[in-house]
Amino acid sequence: MAQRRAVWAVYAACRDGDDTVDELDGHAAQLGLDLWWTRVQGAFAGLPSDHPIDLALAWAAREYPIPLSAFAELHEGLRMDLRGHKYRSMDDLILYCRRVAGVVGFMIAPVSGYSGGERTLHAALMLGQAMQLTNILRDVGEDLTRGRVYLPSDLLADFHVSRADLDRGVVTPEYRALMRHLSALAREWYAEGRQGIPCLHGSARLAVATAARAYEGILDDLARNDFDNFGRRARVSGPRKLLMLPQAWWELRTAPAPLS
Repeated sequence: MAQRRAVWAVYAACRDGDDTVDELDGHAAQLGLDLWWTRVQGAFAGLPSDHPIDLALAWAAREYPIPLSAFAELHEGLRMDLRGHKYRSMDDLILYCRRVAGVVGFMIAPVSGYSGGERTLHAALMLGQAMQLTNILRDVGEDLTRGRVYLPSDLLADFHVSRADLDRGVVTPEYRALMRHLSALAREWYAEGRQGIPCLHGSARLAVATAARAYEGILDDLARNDFDNFGRRARVSGPRKLLMLPQAWWELRTAPAPLS
């Protein structure tokens, strides 16, 4: 119960920062994000505000060795969104995925408990990055309406896809090739991330395995839709979600020995 409460606190704090960036505009968003970061720092210092999320995070940070540095990286990732960061290379995109999602693994692993040391934390990082890249591939059309393009300009040029092509929302053969390339990269990250799941303690194993299966299922749906992510959002249907629990359980039963 304590672990579940701490995981909720971490999730709620992360979601609170993300919602601030997504739901506010301009100067209000910047002020909101600054306030969010001040609240997080206060919670870790044992001086939370009376906001329920801050009180919960302060308790979690006191009970478990959750690193404030992971929240600092998340803060920088959210600032990238506010600044309208231009993603010129894959390195830029990877850094963004690390900051807004990969580091969440660093927050959760100390709560669940884990073995395997740095190798397990690296696997958690890769799993978070895979999930964020999946989000980006799912939401290309939606992000365009907000003026956001996360696809690196260098990669767009390599695949002969222009910004005008994106704005037109036409799925060309070149665009499909780009989506296949990035989907394959995300799957590589999922495979690397799954290596750390057997090292997690207790119920966290099944929870993380199920989440990984659900998110990778979005890539399957995107492929079935012929990589049209402009007018239709890829998702996992209810019946397929129900099948993911036994699939995740079987993967854990047949997984190799935990990292050492």
